[in-house]
Amino acid sequence: MTKIVAVTGNEAVANAFRQAEPDVCAAYPITPQTELMQRFAAFVSNGQVKTELILVESEHSALSACVGAAAAGGRVATATSSQGLALMWEILFIASGLRLPIIMPVVNRALSAPINIHCDHSDAMGARDSGWIQLWSENAQEAYDNTIQAFRIAEHMDIRLPVMVCYDGFIISHSIERIEYLNDEVVKKFIGEYKPLYPLLDIDHPKSYGPLVLTDLYMEVRKAHSEVYKKVPDVVLSIAKDFEKISGRKYELFESYRLDDAEIGIVILNSAAGTTKDVIDEYRDKGVKVGLLKPRLFRPFPYEQIGNALKHLKAVCVLDRADAFGGSFGPLYLDIATSLCNHSKRPLVINRIYGLGGRDYMPEHAAEVIDELIQIADTGKIKSFKEYIGVRE
Repeated sequence: MTKIVAVTGNEAVANAFRQAEPDVCAAYPITPQTELMQRFAAFVSNGQVKTELILVESEHSALSACVGAAAAGGRVATATSSQGLALMWEILFIASGLRLPIIMPVVNRALSAPINIHCDHSDAMGARDSGWIQLWSENAQEAYDNTIQAFRIAEHMDIRLPVMVCYDGFIISHSIERIEYLNDEVVKKFIGEYKPLYPLLDIDHPKSYGPLVLTDLYMEVRKAHSEVYKKVPDVVLSIAKDFEKISGRKYELFESYRLDDAEIGIVILNSAAGTTKDVIDEYRDKGVKVGLLKPRLFRPFPYEQIGNALKHLKAVCVLDRADAFGGSFGPLYLDIATSLCNHSKRPLVINRIYGLGGRDYMPEHAAEVIDELIQIADTGKIKSFKEYIGVRE
């Protein structure tokens, strides 16, 4: 049984937290994440959850508190954005290195300087190699669904890794959408009772967390850590199948939209995928065979599966809502190009940077990209590998 509501993305994720009822939640406000924790704090204050809410003085402290609580043996969550995630950077690696299943929505926002409170993906992209699993969300429904699944993924005994659930600041976090909430008991049964692994508070079985490891074993530890990530895609797919049974909503590692018979394609993350799909439909009506691929599991990146999904195309444009300075391509482009590099037959791939600092991504921008891809597919020539769209000179 579901409940249909009209809520913001932040409220939807706060409700997912309420249904999961973590043992400990550390909170520190930062725009545009603040509403999420504000609403969850109300659930705590009203007695709707038994969560211990820790109010800290910084995001660094928030994640540090989560590390301690998770190591002690609790189900733990927090949330952040932008500079907050940047301030956590040191602790991100500790959380993943200790294999602690912390859940953290990241409400994507531009990084300073200059100060900007609006959406782009620079924050989570800057943390993409910190050892956290990353799930990305096109809309509030996906943010809610991904958060619920994140608890199962992180706490799976073969995984035990922290998870970021990424969704666009303001565009998703503050916009009101139609959401289908699952029944509380259904969610609680789906997530299950928390099973601690090597909890520090089990004083009858003492253990050590984060010991000193020098040159004799450090590489071996890192390789063993890396091997865990190979198991993540299968676990994500298995949990998605279970989630489909209770929700009717299907999730995979990525979404393919009209891609199977396409000749050209666009790869894009999060909310801008919806705009792009509408424009693709318009071009399909004109006879243009264009499709879209929207990554959901961004870390670990499913290189083989995505490469196979794109290799038949003639031309692909990867749209990045984050830039990489010093002449490099956008972060999503680099992963897509890597996924294709070992295929003997592969598309020509271009990179377009869009939407930085909350700049609107309009249907005409998607049309501009498709028109360019048509030309590349026809001529086999690329005028520019990396450009900015929607930018004023």
